[in-house]
Amino acid sequence: MDEGDRPTETDESAGRDDTEDGSATAPDETDDRIPDETDDRIPNETDDRVPDEADDRIPNEPDERDLSDRGGDRSGSGPPESESEGDAGGEPESSRVSSTDGASRLDGDADWESRSASTDPSATGADESLLYRFRHDRDGVLMWIREMLSSVAVVLLVGLLLFGVSGVWPPMVAVESGSMEPNMRVGDLVFVTEPGRLAPDAAENGVGVVTHEVGQEVDYRTFGSYGSVMIYSPPDRAGSPIIHRAMFHVNEGENWYDRADAEYHNAVDCGSLANCPAPHDGYITLGDNNGAYDQASGLSPPVRAEWVNGVARARVPFLGYIRLIATGQVELNEAITRTIGATLPPVSASSFGANAAA
Repeated sequence: MDEGDRPTETDESAGRDDTEDGSATAPDETDDRIPDETDDRIPNETDDRVPDEADDRIPNEPDERDLSDRGGDRSGSGPPESESEGDAGGEPESSRVSSTDGASRLDGDADWESRSASTDPSATGADESLLYRFRHDRDGVLMWIREMLSSVAVVLLVGLLLFGVSGVWPPMVAVESGSMEPNMRVGDLVFVTEPGRLAPDAAENGVGVVTHEVGQEVDYRTFGSYGSVMIYSPPDRAGSPIIHRAMFHVNEGENWYDRADAEYHNAVDCGSLANCPAPHDGYITLGDNNGAYDQASGLSPPVRAEWVNGVARARVPFLGYIRLIATGQVELNEAITRTIGATLPPVSASSFGANAAA
């Protein structure tokens, strides 16, 4: 045989070598390619891509994810992108939903806490809450305190206004006895001005007092009779001021027996009449319901101008009982009885001196 026709060992060995080499190289390609691609691609894509996309997409872009899901369902071309990513090793659908719900609950809790903090009175401080309740409560202790303080404030405001007009404090006095009846009664509240303020033209001096004697001449009347009613306090008197009418003025050493009305004393001459002759200049005074001059009864010497606290200008019936009851000078049942018009107990002629509680 020719060498060209005879199979040679070289060809057989070459074929065997190719087969053997091919079979030998196949495991190498499998071992070198598949593990490397699997190890290098899948874990890296899973670790680097899916969590980042899930973390970035799900909390921040819920609308785009929902739209992509709905678009996948309408087209029918395949599962949504999220499912493909899940098959590729990404985060499961259930995990993403639960994390979204958790974030929603956290956001809701934060909103609720912020709203609660804004409406909670303790968030603005206990003092502000107490002030708000004090101003707006319609019942309870704070309401009563507010109403009481408001009433006191109104009374003080009125008192200050009256003080500005009258110039004397207190600007009003309460009548304590019945010596000035019927023109002034127990429980009346009398508005007073300082001596000389709002004085009429008929006043004889800077005190602003018009005597009964001068009032008859000029027809000047106050509280139902001629002349001015004044409030005075003798220096040796420890009780309340006296509120009586000024009858006439005397000078020091004057014998005023002849000027006096015999109805209001029982003396036979100046020597038997108290404070006659006059120890000093002053006013002879009388309570409208009394039977004797204050000077004849010994209640007071002639009233000096500096003893005059004020001149009565107007009265408010019954309002003075508030002070009289508070100071214990009149009992509550007595005040109620007199207020509703019950008969007053008789006043004896010896009850001189009507007191005015300042």
